[in-house]
Amino acid sequence: MERHITDFLYLISIVVFIFGMKGLSSPATARKGNLTAAAGMGLAILIALFSPAEGSFDNHIWIIAGMVVGSAIGLVSAKRVAMTKMPEMVSLFNGLGGATAMLIGFIELKNYQPAVISTVKSLLSNGEAASLMNGEVFSSIFALIIGAVSFSGSLIAWGKLNGSLRDNIKLPAPQIVNLVTLTAIIALSVMIMNGEEMNFALLLILTVLGLFYGVAFVSPIGGGDMPVVISLLNSFTGVGAAVAGLIYGNNIMIIGGILVGASGTILTVLMCEAMNRSLISVIVGGLGSSGSSSGSDREEVVKEATPADLAIQLKYSERVVIVPGYGLAVAQAQHVCHELEQSLEAEGVDVKYAIHPVAGRMPGHMNVLLAESDVDYDKLMELEPANDAFNNTDVVLVIGANDVVNPAAKTDTGSPIYGMPILDVEQAKNVIVFKRSMSTGYAGIQNPLFFGERTKMLFGDAKASLGKLKEELNNA
Repeated sequence: MERHITDFLYLISIVVFIFGMKGLSSPATARKGNLTAAAGMGLAILIALFSPAEGSFDNHIWIIAGMVVGSAIGLVSAKRVAMTKMPEMVSLFNGLGGATAMLIGFIELKNYQPAVISTVKSLLSNGEAASLMNGEVFSSIFALIIGAVSFSGSLIAWGKLNGSLRDNIKLPAPQIVNLVTLTAIIALSVMIMNGEEMNFALLLILTVLGLFYGVAFVSPIGGGDMPVVISLLNSFTGVGAAVAGLIYGNNIMIIGGILVGASGTILTVLMCEAMNRSLISVIVGGLGSSGSSSGSDREEVVKEATPADLAIQLKYSERVVIVPGYGLAVAQAQHVCHELEQSLEAEGVDVKYAIHPVAGRMPGHMNVLLAESDVDYDKLMELEPANDAFNNTDVVLVIGANDVVNPAAKTDTGSPIYGMPILDVEQAKNVIVFKRSMSTGYAGIQNPLFFGERTKMLFGDAKASLGKLKEELNNA
């Protein structure tokens, strides 16, 4: 009877969690959906803590202590993190989820032999050798591998996002290394499951190989492709949680993990389509790892704009499109950008935002950034609608974006971003690029847009430049 009550309460928490996930499908309901999903998970944790279980309850003090410490770390981290560092935090926390699945798989496999092998041997009366070929061992091995890959891969992604590992890790022939490592992982898994007893040495080697593969497949991936990697690693962690739920027979872990894994996979596919990449190339690890821009031998000259001249140009425009990028986040300029948008609308100018799927450092980074400053969701245009609108746009303001507006993606076959769909801002009547300097973007290549006939550069900190522009507009 008590078990039925526990299952019923788990069902309630699962339903609440699903409703929360549904709310994340729209920016307008994302905040409420996030809180709802958190409430569902909180309820599930309480059920797991106080539900009937076999054995001693002496470990509850350790569980509660761990929850208190983890909650405190999570609360402080979430409160202090800047919007520019949000991708790093997401990647790091995702890696910790992978580490949990890895440790669960490792501990279950390590403790499997004493509890099961002797029983299996005693049941075999025909003299056949016992083996570990069963679903429980397979689930534990799978959780170990997928968790290890997610953990180490997320740490490398975190290092690349904050710049400390951008050029530090270069493996020779990464695709070959990845394929060899995958083959070794599969072979070791088969060897372990065909053994009569758990081989601790092979288990350690398998764990190390899983961790190495996470490093090997993320390290060659370029920074511009990090949003794809983050969503893929997120799906890995979800799958790891689902398998861990199978190990412990916990329905909420199974369903929650499946939902996270499925949503992460769907997002990965969508991001791959936006980047014109294949999912296989992501898994193999060749994404963004080859090619270099051929560039140009002739000396290029840029034209500079001033806030006063630009203010007059914007005041008499009919349509203006703003293209935000990571530089906008770094400068914390989203609020003043929204104020500029309001000033332009007061002058009768139609203002929209063009959001590239991989703008920023994680999926939806720019959407979250603009939502923080109360930009109307209806003003946000995705890639295709934005490209259709540029022909009828008077001025495009490119603020802190680089690679997502680089025409080399369409023309330069030697470019590492060749084939990636971009925002065709060069089709607009005028393009104004806000940048601190002429330095390259995250992909490390020059942008020919900056030297275009319709392009002018406004150098300086994005927040300061937008503030001056807003002041000039109000005084014009």
